[in-house]
Amino acid sequence: MSPIRMHLKVLLPFQIFADKAGVSRIVAETRDGSFGLLPHRLDCVAALPPGILIFEIEEEGEVYVAVDEGVLVKTGPDVLVSVRRAISGTDLGQLRDTVEQEFLSLNEHEQSVRSVMVKLESGFIRRMAKFHHE
Repeated sequence: MSPIRMHLKVLLPFQIFADKAGVSRIVAETRDGSFGLLPHRLDCVAALPPGILIFEIEEEGEVYVAVDEGVLVKTGPDVLVSVRRAISGTDLGQLRDTVEQEFLSLNEHEQSVRSVMVKLESGFIRRMAKFHHE
């Protein structure tokens, strides 16, 4: 008889990032610290801050996933992790470098989007003020 394994899905807002069967263990970080999930653990829900999610599959070994904030839900053998962003890797050092590059480029993109939004909002306010005075 084969051992019971978990089925892990990592969900992003518009796609499935990972869909892994045969997961033997999962380690997740919460605001209160790390906790492990094994197949027989009771069902649970946990809020996830940005951090590292670790899971193990016999064929792949340990896999690391850098995740943005989100939620983890375990029901029976199924574990769903829903986060805004995720990046995976098998080497923590390389994953750290990738995360830094992704978040730096994201911050630059967010700054340019905010700049555009400020211009749009100020233009809208000027037009509303002009309309109000007419």
